[in-house]
Amino acid sequence: MAFARSNTDVGPEVEFSRLSISRGYPMVLDGVGVPMVLDGVEISDLCSHLSSSAPSLSNLIFMAPLFLHRGIGSQAAKENGFPTKYSLRTKMFRNETSFFIIRGITDDPQLQVIIFCLVLFIYLTTLTGNLTFLLLVCFDHHLHSPMYIFLGNLSLVDILCSTITQHNILLSFITKDKSISYISCMAQMYMFGSLTGQELLILTAMGYDRYVAICRPLLYHNIMNKRTCVLLNGACWLWGFLQIMPPLGVFYTFTCYSSMMINHFFCDILPLMKLSCNDISLLHTFFFMECLVLIGSTPFILTFISYVFIIRNILKIHSTTGKRKAFYTCSSHLTVVLLLYTTLFSQYLSPELKNSTKLFALFNTAVVPLLNPLIYSLKNKDVKAALKRRLILLK
Repeated sequence: MAFARSNTDVGPEVEFSRLSISRGYPMVLDGVGVPMVLDGVEISDLCSHLSSSAPSLSNLIFMAPLFLHRGIGSQAAKENGFPTKYSLRTKMFRNETSFFIIRGITDDPQLQVIIFCLVLFIYLTTLTGNLTFLLLVCFDHHLHSPMYIFLGNLSLVDILCSTITQHNILLSFITKDKSISYISCMAQMYMFGSLTGQELLILTAMGYDRYVAICRPLLYHNIMNKRTCVLLNGACWLWGFLQIMPPLGVFYTFTCYSSMMINHFFCDILPLMKLSCNDISLLHTFFFMECLVLIGSTPFILTFISYVFIIRNILKIHSTTGKRKAFYTCSSHLTVVLLLYTTLFSQYLSPELKNSTKLFALFNTAVVPLLNPLIYSLKNKDVKAALKRRLILLK
């Protein structure tokens, strides 16, 4: 968002009176583009005061964030030579007409170029790897086993999650437009929350699959039949889409925000909660009880229980070769589980350091989807054989 200025060389009071904003609000911007408004005063009145008083227009614009961030308001304005009736406050934006500005990872133009190139490379590599794996699972009948069906669903989740979150970084750099409508922001937040829950649930189902394969090998095909796979995958997708609705429904009732600037590279629930000027106690309850307990802790506990039984059965195997083969069967899944849970807990539960949330979120939405197909396929003989068969057919 930018001011539209007149090209003629006029005094500050005339120039300021011609400032306009496309959204129709009389505002000035602080150092990071956060909109400010003047408290109960017409712009023309302020311009008249500025033309006859010591503080310059530039002082007003650049001191605005100081007044706001210190929370001093009228007192700060008075101490800096401005009349108290012109004190600054933050604009409360109504949700029915609001839009947001995605701040991004950094404001440094040089770093933005590096990040754009890095994110573009990671996204294209992620898309290629996961799409290749998904197509192999779909078209090669040798991979129509429960484990690979779960992995195919995981690849689809990774493709969607990467696209939903990383397209903001790529498009904003190309178009120089960081705005996002309120509805689009809510949709992005809903899809990201749903896909995160689905990924955790799919990994939990895969843990159960590994438990049956190692602890109940003779009954594996009876337990993990086609019907069971369809029910487990369907339940993961359905519950993922449903579990995010209660907190998002509460969030949608919020009527105002203290700023339009989201200090993130996509619409996530925690940065938006910080901008709300409504009572967020109910949303906090939903967020921690449902998103962290039901969708975070419960899948983790179920996966942990599966591995307790798996490790106990592996230790009962007498041959070293048998133990090694059993551990190898679970190593890829366990690596992805530890990687994802560590990143998510660091992103949402760790103490907030400067840009730490953004870095963990970038790792979760960009690096983890990139690593998943590599972890599951690099040492997997079935996947390598399927890929060779497809390449031979293409020739």
